[in-house]
Amino acid sequence: MAVYTDVEDTDLERFLADYDLGELLSCKGIAEGVENSNFLLHADSGFYILTLYEKRVQEADLPFFLGLLEHLHKKGISCPLPVAARDGVALRQLSGRPAVIVSFLDGIWVRRSKTHHCAALGSALAAMHQAAGDFTLRRENALSCSSWRPLFEKCRDRADSVEPGLAGFIAAELDFLEANWPRDLPAGVIHADLFPDNVFFLKDRLSGLIDFYFACNDQFAYDLAICLNAWCFEADNSFNITKARALIHAYETVRPLSREERNALPILARGASVRFLLTRLYDWLTVPDGALVTPKDPLEYVRKLRFHQRVVGPEGYGVDDP
Repeated sequence: MAVYTDVEDTDLERFLADYDLGELLSCKGIAEGVENSNFLLHADSGFYILTLYEKRVQEADLPFFLGLLEHLHKKGISCPLPVAARDGVALRQLSGRPAVIVSFLDGIWVRRSKTHHCAALGSALAAMHQAAGDFTLRRENALSCSSWRPLFEKCRDRADSVEPGLAGFIAAELDFLEANWPRDLPAGVIHADLFPDNVFFLKDRLSGLIDFYFACNDQFAYDLAICLNAWCFEADNSFNITKARALIHAYETVRPLSREERNALPILARGASVRFLLTRLYDWLTVPDGALVTPKDPLEYVRKLRFHQRVVGPEGYGVDDP
């Protein structure tokens, strides 16, 4: 989440006049994240999130994202629900951007995850994968393996300004991933961005999943590998195998992994590292002047990638291959 587009008070008033939310009491920009412009709305009827879609989000993809939220909500997954205006339409325009209001979820995201948080995430991720099994819309992963080299080429010339030798390091890893990426693992709708700030907890209970705007059809185990990167490294960049074991075990209590999925975890984790290294690198080099946004450090994912390059099997993540 972030704020790239300022919304004038009069434009917001006209926009909200189409809804039955009651009087607007406050509107505050949300600075976390890097993708869309987000605002916390407080109205007579409660709290809501207003999102204006920017950057990588294509307007043609919005029916998939909003439809997925409605589908998952009906299946019992705690996630934001799009709020329709009086005419029954949720997706609208505000300040020249596609915009939607979604329901507000109670809870906070944990700044320092513990083992039980990782376990709760694992079971919730598997439940989401299963709940989306009969969702009929499809969206290809726009940030899959085939997209990483074109993104890298946009950054190659300035990559070494972030860290000497970074361009060559990434190029060599892309050569490896393109030659070895698994393509026949079980697949369906994945979240693809389930970082700690997209998972809410009330005390120790997982209360909701948010920010589905990278959701797509891809391999389930790749989603799990993204979570290994996001949840199982400590502040000093050491890998916590206890957290990884808890995450994967809890996932498997809901949806068991195949032998092929388990064996593919090291390369999937490398690919997940490259995906976020490249998008962070691009954002680091191109963040607009004056944007209310904090770009994230791409070198964090260089360090994670180097760890995964040393892992040779699923036991490196606390998983025994049956």
